Amino acid sequence: MKHTVRSRLLSALTLGVAVPLVALGCAASTAATPDVAAVPQAEPGLEAPVMMPPMAAPVMPSIPGIDLDTVKAGRFDNGKMWTFEYPPLDYFRETYEFQPDSAWFARARLGALRLPNCTASFVSPNGLVMTNHHCGRGSGSQVSQPGENILDNGFYAPSLAEERRVEGLYVDQLIAIDDVSEEVDARLEGVTGEALAQANRQVSNELQQRIGAAYGGEDAGIVVEIIALWNGAKTSAYVFKRYSDVRLVMIPELQMGYFGGDSDNFTYPRYVLDVSFFRLYDENGEPYRPEHFFPWSQRGIENGDAVFVIGNPGSTSRLETVAQLEFRRLVQDRAILDLVTSRADALQAFYDENPEIGEAMDLRNTIFGLLNTEKLYTGRWAALNDPVIMAKRRDSERQFGEAIARHSALNEPYGGLLDEMAQIQTAKLEYDADYAAFIALTSGNFSSAVMRRAYWGQLYLAQRDAGAPEQVLQNIAGRLQSVGEQPVALQHRLLAARLRDFERHLADRDESVAAVLRRRTPEAAAQDILANSVLADSVQAADCIESGSLVPTDPAIQLVSAIADRFGAFQQAFAVLGEQEEDVARSLGRARFAVYGLTIPPDATFSLRIADGVVKGYDYNGTMAPVYTTFYGMYDRFHSHGPDGEWNLPDRWRTRPPSFDLSTPLNFVATADIIGGNSGSPVLNTDLEVVGLVFDGNIESLPGDYIYLPDKNRSISVDARGILEALDEIYDADRIALELTTGQLFSTEQEADAARR
Repeated sequence: MKHTVRSRLLSALTLGVAVPLVALGCAASTAATPDVAAVPQAEPGLEAPVMMPPMAAPVMPSIPGIDLDTVKAGRFDNGKMWTFEYPPLDYFRETYEFQPDSAWFARARLGALRLPNCTASFVSPNGLVMTNHHCGRGSGSQVSQPGENILDNGFYAPSLAEERRVEGLYVDQLIAIDDVSEEVDARLEGVTGEALAQANRQVSNELQQRIGAAYGGEDAGIVVEIIALWNGAKTSAYVFKRYSDVRLVMIPELQMGYFGGDSDNFTYPRYVLDVSFFRLYDENGEPYRPEHFFPWSQRGIENGDAVFVIGNPGSTSRLETVAQLEFRRLVQDRAILDLVTSRADALQAFYDENPEIGEAMDLRNTIFGLLNTEKLYTGRWAALNDPVIMAKRRDSERQFGEAIARHSALNEPYGGLLDEMAQIQTAKLEYDADYAAFIALTSGNFSSAVMRRAYWGQLYLAQRDAGAPEQVLQNIAGRLQSVGEQPVALQHRLLAARLRDFERHLADRDESVAAVLRRRTPEAAAQDILANSVLADSVQAADCIESGSLVPTDPAIQLVSAIADRFGAFQQAFAVLGEQEEDVARSLGRARFAVYGLTIPPDATFSLRIADGVVKGYDYNGTMAPVYTTFYGMYDRFHSHGPDGEWNLPDRWRTRPPSFDLSTPLNFVATADIIGGNSGSPVLNTDLEVVGLVFDGNIESLPGDYIYLPDKNRSISVDARGILEALDEIYDADRIALELTTGQLFSTEQEADAARR
């Protein structure tokens, strides 16, 4: 379940609907919205594939023996992703007979780190950083040298000098949290609609500048984020120290970091070495010496142990109303699932036909992310159609509404908000076809280069004819010219996929689709456009915009012109509805905080959280899932499935040394609450020692975006004992193994070998 986090806001409609790429088998992602993929191409002349009927939302069935009217909300339906500024001290004491002090929380906060797409942590006093393989494999590809294939063969730097800097990679450490709720509330009081968004940006920018300067500013590597909690009921300024000299130390082979592939993704039992190591360096080029880090546990975990996951869960929707979830069920999530599935198919087809080009484009990593997202949204959409889950959400909303109604001080400002939110969702439903047809229209991962250039080209021509200033035209021209090159075959697959979206969702509602296709299949229309548009090629596109020779009759321009009015109307209407929804959600957040206070944690925001749980198996598939798996199970999967496929093992693992202990725990499960963005989170015991590394959640965790169900929802982690055994016995990475267990820094593998003797 690799939610890489950056699974963030899905309703950013500037140029279409944004779609998150999730990276975590672990609960993504993300926070920031990652690109999903460069897409494959279809060869000209292929027949159009059979069109599947639109996905129909299944009717929620009755369940024999269960009266849905009696289903009640659970205490932790909203999860256990606690914030560091509002930790649940009484709950920890009652549940675990453990009451950490402020120093414990400071160590936990400062030992954790945030990557652009995942979580990481300091695991030595020498700047050694641990995260997941799937969070680091892109870096492995980036630093591969000519003749190397780090993605497939792995990498280990036998000396400090051979650790490879990853250009552009950074990690953030949360060094302070300031409560700015009063100032933000005062500035936003009475402001609504588009003015609210503008005022919010302004106050956030001012706070970032002022607070950042107080901590040393950009020169000191300070980054400030303004985080709204409970939809804005509380607001915090998170102050980060950014480290930009990040070097790859060790990453296993893809076959180990992704053992079981998509088949095992979001499942358990698992047998994955999903780990990678980096090191931070200071401004003098020396290994960074953090004040706080998480030492390696010598004991490991046992059934029933309390564990704490420190990480950056990307986003959840647990505070959304039932009406909002219904919109997701009927429109949003099913549209995302359709989009991701079709583009993953296109990417895979292109890669299969052009493996060398695909490798150069790093398409395998993109495909892995898409397949992960596809599986994630399949589970999420199924959860939205689960009658028991939705009954629990309805009961929770009923209790919330009744609590508001009981108190006149709450009922007057908040009494009609749930109905108002439902009315907004009803209005959004009128744009269901537009949402599905235009989703991610200009996204580099989901749209062809010719479509993206045509979008800017059509806008350029329209603005030019309207007499726009030269600076405006130059900015638009720059956007067109910034669209990178894309293989024609890949463009064909992506463009045909988009035309199929138009045909499927708009053909019965808009004559413009017929004007675009002109009785051609989407594949044939895409072929004609690419063969005759100057925008299919980046050089020709740049030349024509500079020379002023771009004309409205260009077939790609005609395509965009045909849907421009409808797309523009959709964007405008949806933006207004989005502003209304944000206003109501903010007020509902205040109402919820007034009713429940700190007993319900806020939705995930890709900001640091602490999630508690216990090591615990669960019933599944008519049997019992074990607390942990071992290397014995990994080899059984290999021998049972054979050497070809997702359970293959690299050569070094097939010829393991006799001293390798197959009984060593490899993966384990716990009840800790995670979501995309938690990938790479350390799993710690009460002494803040590393006992594991989160990398995924089980299939039963997929409803976690909307509800936390601790009975079977499990986080899946790499066991610290398995990581150490692999480093020591398989990879002969003694300098890292010793650093983890002793804290001592060895410059070379030879020094570490000598220390062992």
